[in-house]
Amino acid sequence: MTIAPLGAMGNGMSTKQHLLAYLKEGKGTWISGESLAHRMTISRSAIWKHIRTLREEGYVIESSQKKGYLLRQSSDLLLVNEIQEGLSTSVFGKRGIHYFRHTDSTNTRAKLFASEGAPEGTLIVAEEQTRGRGRRGRRWFSPSGEGIYTSIILRPSIPPNEAPKLTLMASVAVAEALISMTSLALSIKWPNDIIVNGRKIAGILTEISTEMERIDYVVIGVGINVNTSRKSLPSDIENTATSVLMETGNPLPRNALLRAYLEWLEIYYTTFMTKGFEPVMKRWKHLAGIIGRRISVDLIERIRTGEVLDIDKDGFLILREQDGTVERIISGDVTLLNK
Repeated sequence: MTIAPLGAMGNGMSTKQHLLAYLKEGKGTWISGESLAHRMTISRSAIWKHIRTLREEGYVIESSQKKGYLLRQSSDLLLVNEIQEGLSTSVFGKRGIHYFRHTDSTNTRAKLFASEGAPEGTLIVAEEQTRGRGRRGRRWFSPSGEGIYTSIILRPSIPPNEAPKLTLMASVAVAEALISMTSLALSIKWPNDIIVNGRKIAGILTEISTEMERIDYVVIGVGINVNTSRKSLPSDIENTATSVLMETGNPLPRNALLRAYLEWLEIYYTTFMTKGFEPVMKRWKHLAGIIGRRISVDLIERIRTGEVLDIDKDGFLILREQDGTVERIISGDVTLLNK
């Protein structure tokens, strides 16, 4: 194969990134160590050290004394270069990605970066969360290398009272990404869960910081169960959680799913900021299928039961209770009842 000279590969790339780019350009062909060393103007032993590092990062690279090196499979780790390769967004994931093998919570990390001035579109990803959080302070099961645990920083020019709409917007983006990558029949459960066959496959946690009646930043955290097996689920969620692997029987490339989510999120965020929330809400209602359903809503201090009349323009749930009383629900845990 013909290998471009080092300078043609672009500025700002590390030696390891250049090497990986060369291997990927090979498209499944062997590349000699001598050729790589000559083109990159480093020693063959240095090439070997970088190959070893790439293998540690999850890349499947074959080696042969006679043939050289062959990239068999890219890494499934949520590495910056793997996320950005083929990412078609304009902003999201293009203004900085912070990658962690382990962290307490991507939302916690994101809020720290946001408070230090990180721009809109900054992404935080982790292979594992030790204190992953869901709504109401619940723990989000985040096993290493099996799911997508990510948070993005937004700085929307909307009033603080419109921030809850961003949760619904994110749930639509997650749903669209899963639909585009799988054949799963899913639905959105108000306000922030993605459900497949009655079990949760993804959830969203939105946190906001305001200053002088305006939004300083919003952090949208997303957890998607991708390649988790049923046997690895903790007993407290084994009957309520699911994953792409459990539903389809096949693992899914996490980087491809993350890219799809970022692309859909940017589409719906741009729509929200330029055309208003109505187009987003229309799609949410279509994916949710909750209108007309009987539900119970846990409001912590009480439980309400009734029929969902609508989701209003602010994204709040309109519930008609059994006695005919109509209530506007701002936040709560929804359980679908039998039709």
